[in-house]
Amino acid sequence: MKLPADLVALYREVHSWVGIVTGLFLFVAFYAGAITMFAPALDTWLTPKTVLPPPVSLAGTPALLEKVFAAYPESRKQYTIVLDPDADRPARVMWPLETGRHGHGQRPAMMMAALDERGTLVTATRMPSVTAQTIDIVHERMGVPLPETPALLFMGVVTLAYTVALVSGIVVFLPALARGVFAVRLVGSIRRKWLDLHNLLGFCSLPFHVVMALTSVIFAFHGTIAGVQMAGLSPAAHDGASMMARFMASIPRPSPPGPDAGMLPPARVLAVLAREAPDFEAVSLDYGPLFGPPTGAPPMLRVNGYDRRHIMRGPEGGMVTLDPYTGAVLWRDYMPGLQSGGFAVLTAFFALHFGSYGGAPIRWAYLVLGFAGAFLFYTGNRLWIVVRRRRERSAGSCVDTRGTRILSRLTTGCSAGCMSSIAVLLGQAMLMPGGLEASSSLVLYHLVFWAFMALAFVPHLAARAIFALSGGIHIVLAAIVISSHARWDLTACCLAVLSLCLGCLLCGFVPRAPGGRGRQGRETDIV
Repeated sequence: MKLPADLVALYREVHSWVGIVTGLFLFVAFYAGAITMFAPALDTWLTPKTVLPPPVSLAGTPALLEKVFAAYPESRKQYTIVLDPDADRPARVMWPLETGRHGHGQRPAMMMAALDERGTLVTATRMPSVTAQTIDIVHERMGVPLPETPALLFMGVVTLAYTVALVSGIVVFLPALARGVFAVRLVGSIRRKWLDLHNLLGFCSLPFHVVMALTSVIFAFHGTIAGVQMAGLSPAAHDGASMMARFMASIPRPSPPGPDAGMLPPARVLAVLAREAPDFEAVSLDYGPLFGPPTGAPPMLRVNGYDRRHIMRGPEGGMVTLDPYTGAVLWRDYMPGLQSGGFAVLTAFFALHFGSYGGAPIRWAYLVLGFAGAFLFYTGNRLWIVVRRRRERSAGSCVDTRGTRILSRLTTGCSAGCMSSIAVLLGQAMLMPGGLEASSSLVLYHLVFWAFMALAFVPHLAARAIFALSGGIHIVLAAIVISSHARWDLTACCLAVLSLCLGCLLCGFVPRAPGGRGRQGRETDIV
């Protein structure tokens, strides 16, 4: 079916303008989001190693707990039993220095406990790296320096516009792309090559972009929608505290323990769980409040784990809540495979966005698609600038208009600044382990980002010089990683290779890119 020419022109204008307005924010979101696919691995690698005696056996956990509670009475309110200690969590028992459940991506400082060969209690403090958490915040807020709630609403508006750009792009370009999708011409003008590459990336990654657009809109507005629904059902409840209170009241509570009742030992908990969900692989047992700070109520037992047969709500798995005294299942709406219909649908959105299914191949695929998406938005802006310059030259203008200059410089500063800021965060985390808190790490990101934005507006400074500076930062990061012999492993190898490749591309490839600002802002330039 052939669309009328005026309708095609309208959709092309919508696609171009909406893409231009949202492209810079989406570049930040996709680039940072690609890196967060390996946030747990980065957390483990960047966190200083904790030295403790070998963990006690699972059967010996009750004896360890008795000594922990005697030495640290506050730990009884909230603690974790690690079922399979590893380099990330080397102790059998651990508890947070600050009690209370923490938000998505937040890993609190933990105390860890073990017994030496004489049975003496040995503890150590683990201060996790905040770098991966900071990159995740940048991804969620699209780099906008706003508090969480307004940033999420802003992200929702941007993703709605992003959806409009996707739809208009499909209507206008898909018929032509279907005929020549793989016609990436290696001869002719640089602009033609980049346009073909832009179209090819957009076509091949279209399902991924549709998923990201839909799930991001859900994340941005599902809290607001739920609040409106609950307020409609009960007009008296308009605040978040009331909604959380009613939500908590809907979850069954543990039965009050008798005077001689004790909590089930870990082995009994696993046996009970195996009968309820034989394919669920438990990772840890968390004792304490389900949400919020500890109270005087009996503690709840949250079993964290995963089921390889099902999608999971978060990148690190799902959970089920049990009665720690009887083992009865109290709440299973976050448990893979045993959720209610509404929670299963919401989990599908989370899993599709986080890539929490399919294991490492899916995470690597999301990493590549995230970088490709960022490049797609960059090339879209650059190609639009080239078209605008052509129109200006045809109209007799010898220099770029103010709007063209500003957009060109914003595109250069935003893309180079985002990449460089994340590289600086990773380098700082290696050179200063545990040196910055989360808020300070976010400030460092914005300092580097806005420094690059300022550089982009320096008169007569070519875009290629700014990208070369960014490439140099990535090469320095690769050198720091390679020189860190004490932490050389698969994560370090992947980070070094990725940083080196990005550094070489930024230093050597961008002089051939279209739409950038040389000294004369030539029409054929694409950087």
